[in-house]
Amino acid sequence: MAHGEALREAIAAPGTTPLIGVFDMLSASIAARHYDGLFVSGFGFSASHYGLPDVGFIAWPDVVGFVQRLRLALPRRHLLVDIDDGYTDPEVAGQVVRALEQVGASGVVLEDQQRPRRCGHVEGKRVLPLEQYLEKLDLVLATRRDLVVVARTDATGEDEVLRRAAAFAATDADVVLVEGMPSVDVIRRVRRAMGDKPLLFNQIAGGKSPRLSLRELTDLGVDVAIYSTPCLFAAHAAIEDALVRLKDTDGVLPDDSIDVAESQDLLWPNLGDRGDVPTPRASRPAMTR
Repeated sequence: MAHGEALREAIAAPGTTPLIGVFDMLSASIAARHYDGLFVSGFGFSASHYGLPDVGFIAWPDVVGFVQRLRLALPRRHLLVDIDDGYTDPEVAGQVVRALEQVGASGVVLEDQQRPRRCGHVEGKRVLPLEQYLEKLDLVLATRRDLVVVARTDATGEDEVLRRAAAFAATDADVVLVEGMPSVDVIRRVRRAMGDKPLLFNQIAGGKSPRLSLRELTDLGVDVAIYSTPCLFAAHAAIEDALVRLKDTDGVLPDDSIDVAESQDLLWPNLGDRGDVPTPRASRPAMTR
């Protein structure tokens, strides 16, 4: 089955489909042990690849190269890719979509922000005129062959949010994402405005949206949930803690660290993943030599 069609099938299944945000090959390898769907987060990629905040620094060839490596290592996982605003012009967005489809992406998220852009959960966002965004979206939709396309709005006023959600739902986009929905009531109103079009919700620690379980999201009519930063923020906390501990113990490595064998046990399957979801490390047999 083609990658886009496989993701569509997962989205159409009962319940809310989770997609876990990853920022490098190691985080993706760990996430793939636990989840079938991964999300290439712009927030995480900007932090890991450039060491910069998510304010528009990403160059699209870097994202294409990352997705190509992901697909080679994880041929059976869903890969939804954040392409920000399509990296400026509609023609560039179309080229990005062609390239990502060629290297095996399952889908893309295209936002309606104008430059300078911002992470969807910070202040200072501005959106394109609706007609200008729809022109870009139409070109992306005409370019894709199989990719799932998520139309995302970063509008903030509720009337404009609902207007754009309804307009996006009327297109051939597969899914609509309203970024930064501040309450359950807003989620319900967006859901009504969109009709039957699948709805995506972004979960991000410290963001503008409420923390909700998958069961709660299902009850609200949400079809897909992306978790943009759990891997990135966990790595941030764990690395900080590990280096503080190393300094406090005068450079003596801790006894409870991941070791060489466990690290290799994670990475060797990437040479030839055949689609079986590996079990978490705690229940995996020791690697034989």
